[in-house]
Amino acid sequence: MPLWNIFSKEELEKQLRAKGHEYTLVSFYQYAKIEDPQAFRNALFSSWTQLDILGRTYIAKEGINAQIAVPTPYFEAFQEQVYAIPFLNGIRLNVAVDSKVTEFPFLKLKIKVRDKILADGLNDETFDVTNKGKHLNAQEFNALTDKSDCLLVDFRNHYEHEVGHFKDAILPDVDTFRDSLPLIEEDILKGNEDKNVIMYCTGGIRCEKASAWFKHRGFNNVYQLDGGIIKYANECKEQGLENKFIGKNFVFDERRAERVTDAIISQCHQCGAPCDDHTNCAFEGCHLLFIQCETCKNSMDNCCSDACKEIIQLPEEQQRAIRQKVTKSNLIFKKGSHSLYGKRYKLTIVKRFDFSSKFQS
Repeated sequence: MPLWNIFSKEELEKQLRAKGHEYTLVSFYQYAKIEDPQAFRNALFSSWTQLDILGRTYIAKEGINAQIAVPTPYFEAFQEQVYAIPFLNGIRLNVAVDSKVTEFPFLKLKIKVRDKILADGLNDETFDVTNKGKHLNAQEFNALTDKSDCLLVDFRNHYEHEVGHFKDAILPDVDTFRDSLPLIEEDILKGNEDKNVIMYCTGGIRCEKASAWFKHRGFNNVYQLDGGIIKYANECKEQGLENKFIGKNFVFDERRAERVTDAIISQCHQCGAPCDDHTNCAFEGCHLLFIQCETCKNSMDNCCSDACKEIIQLPEEQQRAIRQKVTKSNLIFKKGSHSLYGKRYKLTIVKRFDFSSKFQS
């Protein structure tokens, strides 16, 4: 059988509709030594394809990082397969807050071999990722964050914590995890060595590495929220604990977020109305990730700018010609610097493409 997807998006959607699965959304990670990541990847792809599993997984010599959707009837078989792998036996499987979905959170199964399961920019061979900070369950997290001698730091990107975060958390304005490590050390932790550093992220993997890194850098009182926001929200619900998280938990699948509380703490990037729904610009050559309310979505045809709105009205062949000449894509709206991610980029498109003469018939 092929060890990769060979179907178009349209064909994949047709196949998924025909199968009609309900999915359980699961994430897990494990740092471990994998001698032959490619062979491990191929075996995993083969076994998971037989269970109709969808999603995204990264394999490296340092371990595995998976965000997947498992057909609910096959979940027990999937768990048995995972636990049969020695270094994954008994691994915590983080089930999403909105755990059961019938829509397609992913269209296909992608398992990729990478240098690292989490890009961190670290090249220190003396760094031991297993010497991590102390894990906190939801009850312990609530108790420790009630004290005044702690720094609660969000280790996610700005577009994630913009729609949801913990009360009183420090929210670094970063685009990637690798950006966060030096910035947090220099701007937040230095001078606060005597305080308890409590970190959190979506499912725990970023904090797993960050807590070990900061211990390596000499910070001793390092804690991390075990299982991240996902496990915390589930524990609070199951145990009747106070939920200190407000808003949505951003996720990296087609849902884009799962609601943890009813609070809406962000605004539409176009009109400023209360809104926490992320979308991608309808012009595929742009694909900007930004927050857009329903009113703006309708008036802007799901586009981030008038330039993109004008492009998507053109025939597909002309749109394709424009996409081929656009050098930047998959951009993210940056709250603190709109011109970098939005206006300046749109003005570049307008300047490069004369809609009236070059593309209009």
